[in-house]
Amino acid sequence: MAGRRVFVDISPLRVSRDFRWLYTGQMVSFVGSQLTVVAVPYQVYQLTHSSLQVGLVSLVSLVPLVVGSLVGGSIVDAYDRRRVLLITEVLLAATSATLALNASAARPALWPLYAVTAVASGLSGVDRPARSAMVPNLVGEEHLAAANALWQILLQVGVVAGPGLAGLLLAGTGVSTVYWIDVATFAAAFITVLFMAPMPVPGRPRKVGLGSIIEGLSYLRGRQVIQGVFLIDINAMVFGMPRALFPALGTNVFKGGAQAVGFLYAAPGAGALLGALTTGWVGRVRHQGRAVIIAVMAWGAAIATFGAVKLLPLALLLLAIAGWADVISAVFRNTMLQVSTPDELRGRLSALQIAVVTGGPRLGDFEAGAVAAATDVSFSVVSGGLACIAGAGLVARLLPGFSRYRANDPPHDSSD
Repeated sequence: MAGRRVFVDISPLRVSRDFRWLYTGQMVSFVGSQLTVVAVPYQVYQLTHSSLQVGLVSLVSLVPLVVGSLVGGSIVDAYDRRRVLLITEVLLAATSATLALNASAARPALWPLYAVTAVASGLSGVDRPARSAMVPNLVGEEHLAAANALWQILLQVGVVAGPGLAGLLLAGTGVSTVYWIDVATFAAAFITVLFMAPMPVPGRPRKVGLGSIIEGLSYLRGRQVIQGVFLIDINAMVFGMPRALFPALGTNVFKGGAQAVGFLYAAPGAGALLGALTTGWVGRVRHQGRAVIIAVMAWGAAIATFGAVKLLPLALLLLAIAGWADVISAVFRNTMLQVSTPDELRGRLSALQIAVVTGGPRLGDFEAGAVAAATDVSFSVVSGGLACIAGAGLVARLLPGFSRYRANDPPHDSSD
């Protein structure tokens, strides 16, 4: 009984065959994607020796990500979600193949790292909302919190294994091998999705276009729970995510080269993985809004302290603590959003969430790189962590409906 109260609930994998297929394929694919997440900034830094350039690579992909998410949410709510996912898996594999070909050249060019990353970001605005919108219908509301916790395990396994493996591969075989492995992992995701049942959209057919996008955006009006879910994550990722500085920190501050860079990228995921594996208790938490605020403040405090230390083992421990706090926040935020959103709008609201979850770190990369260029990397990290804490407090004050949100509250209470 004690184990059930502590360790993650795996019942969604038992009750849903399609969720098992989706989960298995995406586990493999996400590890591959995380190889590229490390390889791109590492290659940019090797070509330019500039943390600002690393941040700019993320920044230029922000607009495609936002546009792709807005259009992608409309697509996900208009077409069979399984078919949408199959198409985007193929297109994303093509972007990684392009990076691999560029890296294999005698003199790799810098511009494809910007251009291809931007295209991949736009495609992720379709791919990720399709997966997210599938989950509630695959497992049912009674298993939703557990499914979100399991999904966090999937993500964090990728975040831990991908960067750690990337560091070893970058040091031993080079960036082109990393990109080709990412291409190969997309095959697993494609095959497992083929085994899933079709997932036509609920209700009447909808048209993709501006009207559909506006309908999704309009649903945010007056709903403090959903507004808070988005804003508190933007706050944490913009100010408290210093990943653009990891190449400089690993190379210059901790003197560990590519392996140290890989460990820095992997450490938050290691803490998040431990947190996700011990989420058996989350289903008993009713004050979910308050839990998110506390978790984000804990994230900011760990990041600020990380920026002040010079020992790599201590730095990795602090990043792991930050990751643990982040995964707890993510489980509650995802559950709050999915419960508060009707199925016919779930693709569009999920797309907005993806834009926040993936766009926020890109803004954070630029913010961290710009502040580091004006001051130094330590000041950038510490100041960002402190700003994250202050921002969480501001969200709690301005959106009381979010901070007071409790599980099992009726949807109309979300705008109180």
